[in-house]
Amino acid sequence: MRVAAILGMAIATLVGFAGYTLKPSPAIQLQDGTVYFASPPRLVGAATTYNEVYVWGATYYFTLSLPENAGEALQKVTINQHEGVDYIRFNLKDSFAFEGTSSHEGQKLGFKDANSERKSQTISLTFDPPISPGKTITIALQPQQNPTVSGVYLFGVTAFPAGEKSHGQFLGYGRLQFYNHGHSIFSPFGW
Repeated sequence: MRVAAILGMAIATLVGFAGYTLKPSPAIQLQDGTVYFASPPRLVGAATTYNEVYVWGATYYFTLSLPENAGEALQKVTINQHEGVDYIRFNLKDSFAFEGTSSHEGQKLGFKDANSERKSQTISLTFDPPISPGKTITIALQPQQNPTVSGVYLFGVTAFPAGEKSHGQFLGYGRLQFYNHGHSIFSPFGW
């Protein structure tokens, strides 16, 4: 009888928790108007469709998860090539973003602006409309060509909340590894 009473109380407690919903956290705004995420997005991962040097037609995927309690929508992402021998140029007109992951592509997302700064090796992508909290999104960048030098290439990813004056949150590095599968140092065709 006593076990049944304890079990009944435990079930009632669990049912109470199951009915609880998390309320979105408000964004953090400083007196000067700077907006911060209450809970920043997370860089889930980075991947490429082709990891061989010299290859044309690859796609580089950067997947981000924006938590329910972010407090603000995701307005902009910058991706900065931090490490790697070759500077990788991207076809921003062919690059895109979508809800989901590279293996579960969902609804396409629009860019208000997409530009590249060669000197800082940074790509800036502004979403239109901004991405609501609680979504996982993937940015699909189209390089003109994979690098000609093998090795590790690191891309720093920074997310900015919506707002006139927003503070970027560094999310970490997306790591891509490129290999030289039998190519001669003198020819991209392996001659």
